[in-house]
Amino acid sequence: MKYQGKLKDKLNDRLFEAVLSLENIDECYQFFEDICTVSELRSLAQRLEVAKMLEANRTYGEIATNTGASTATISRVKRCLNYGADGYKLVLRRLADPSPVQNDKSKE
Repeated sequence: MKYQGKLKDKLNDRLFEAVLSLENIDECYQFFEDICTVSELRSLAQRLEVAKMLEANRTYGEIATNTGASTATISRVKRCLNYGADGYKLVLRRLADPSPVQNDKSKE
């Protein structure tokens, strides 16, 4: 499936190619520490955890308590889960899958 969303452009393609070129978690830390502020990176990680908790049918109160996310952030993530491009669902499904990760260059 070829994604044709609103954000598709050459600059974003290059960014995502850069992310896909990373071979392990240490390389991810190196790259994201350079490209994001600490606050931006923590926000991204928080949103992923919020999505995971929403998919597990946790309440807004539980999510806010466990993640520190505001109800506005929780609502935005929920809207993406319900009406977005299914990116959260794709990633959460893959993270939950116990099968080996394909193309894991760190184990070569």
